[in-house]
Amino acid sequence: MPRTSAEDQQQRSAALSGVMRPVNSVVERFIPSALVFAIVLTFVVAILALLLTDSGPVDITRGWGAGLSGLLAFMTQMALILLLGHTLANTGPVRALLARLGGIPKTALQGYLFVFGVAAVASLITWGLGLVVGVLLAVEVARQGKEKGLALHFPMLVAAGYSGYVIWHMGYSGSGTLTAATEGSFIAEQLGETIPISETTFAWWNLVAIVATIVAVGVGLALVAPRGGDEVVEMKTDARYEDEVVIDEVVTPADRVDASRVLTLLVGLALVAYLVIHYADGGTATLDIVNWTFLALIFLLVRSPLELIALTKNAASNVGEILLQFPLYAGIMGIMATSGLITVFSDWIVQTAGPSTFGVLAFLSAGVVNFFVPSGGGQFAVQGPVMLDAGARLGVDPSVTIMAIAYGDQWTNMIQPFWALPVLAISGLKIRDILGYTMVTLLASGLVFATTMLLVGAG
Repeated sequence: MPRTSAEDQQQRSAALSGVMRPVNSVVERFIPSALVFAIVLTFVVAILALLLTDSGPVDITRGWGAGLSGLLAFMTQMALILLLGHTLANTGPVRALLARLGGIPKTALQGYLFVFGVAAVASLITWGLGLVVGVLLAVEVARQGKEKGLALHFPMLVAAGYSGYVIWHMGYSGSGTLTAATEGSFIAEQLGETIPISETTFAWWNLVAIVATIVAVGVGLALVAPRGGDEVVEMKTDARYEDEVVIDEVVTPADRVDASRVLTLLVGLALVAYLVIHYADGGTATLDIVNWTFLALIFLLVRSPLELIALTKNAASNVGEILLQFPLYAGIMGIMATSGLITVFSDWIVQTAGPSTFGVLAFLSAGVVNFFVPSGGGQFAVQGPVMLDAGARLGVDPSVTIMAIAYGDQWTNMIQPFWALPVLAISGLKIRDILGYTMVTLLASGLVFATTMLLVGAG
C-alpha cells in the first residue's frame, strides 16, 4: 500500500530528529559547563582586544579588573529573580496552579509545545517571568507526564521552556525599547528625542514577527522532538524541585507570632499598594518592579513568616552559581568597553552595509556581541550609541536600529549559557543537555529575525 501523507510527514520528522542526535552527542561530549564557558570567553575577548585594538596587556587587565564590579547591582537583581521565582513557585497556591497547567498536555509532543508556548507568552509580559515559568512548568509537565506513562525527554522539555525566552526583547520589558522611550536616557540624548514603544515594541512588523517566530520555533521543536523508539531521559527526583517545607512545632508565644499570617499579609498588601502607585504614575516594568511583584505575591501567598523562611532556605542553594559567574561577564564587558573592541565590530558593519541591509547586519552583529555582553541593558549601553550613529549616517530609521539590536540580543541567548543559568540551576541540568535543542530555536528564530529586518529595510 502507498504511504499516506501523515506517514510521510512522520518519516520526515523522524529523519530530522535523527539528524539532531549526532549534534546532541557532540554537544554533550564537548561543551563545557557554563562557568568554564565564561572563563574561556574572558580569554577569547582579551586576545581579540590585543589583536584588533591598540590596547596592551596592562590596559586590558585594567579594564577587566575595573569591570568586575560593573554588574553588582544587576547581579543582585538576577539573584533575586532566581531566589524569588523559585520561592514563589513552591508556595502552595502556585504549586496548585502549576499542577493544573501541567496536566493539560496529553501527549509528549503536546508537552513540549505547551511549555514553549506558555513560556513565550510569559516572556513577552516580562522576561524574568518567562525564564522562571518556563523551567518550572517543564518540571511540572515532566512530573505529571511520568505519572501518565508519557515518554517525556526532560532536557527537551527544559529546552522548550527556555526557547520561549527567544522573543523577550520584542515584548513589554525590552531593555533597549524602554530605554529609547525614556526621557533623559543615553539613547534619547543622542537622538535628541525619545522613540515611543509604539514605533518599536508595538510596530506592526514587530508584532507580525512575534507570531511568525512562535510558529517557526514551534514547528522546529516539533520536528526534532524524540519519536517512538528514541531514547529519552526522564526527570530525576532532585531536592531542587522536590522541596518539602518543614515548619518547626509552634510552642512559645514567639513561635505563634512567627506562624501568624497577619504580618506577611500586611507586607504583601503594602507592596501591592506601591506597585499600583508606580503604574498609576506612569511607571513601567523594570527589573526591580518584576522582583517586587514576585515578592508581593510571595508575601500574599505564604501562610506565615516560618513558611517563607523555609521556602527561602530551599531556594537559596540555586543562587551560588549565578553569583560566581556574573563578575566574569562584567569583566568581559569591561574589556569590550575600554579597549574599543565593540567599536571595531560595529565599524565593520558601517563599512559593508547599505540602508537596505543595515538592519540585518546590525542584527547579526548584535548576535555576536551578545556572546560577550549578554546583558540586554549592558549591550545597549555599549553597542547602542555606535549602531545608532552608524544607522543615522546611512539614513536608517532609529526604531529599526533599536529592534535590530534587540533581535540580536535575544537571538544568541539560545546558545549562550548566561541567561540559562537560572534554568539550569532549577532543573539540575547542564548547558550541554539542552543546547542541541536550543540550536534549533536559534536557526528557526534567526530566519524570522533576518527576514523581518530585510523586509523592513527594503520598505
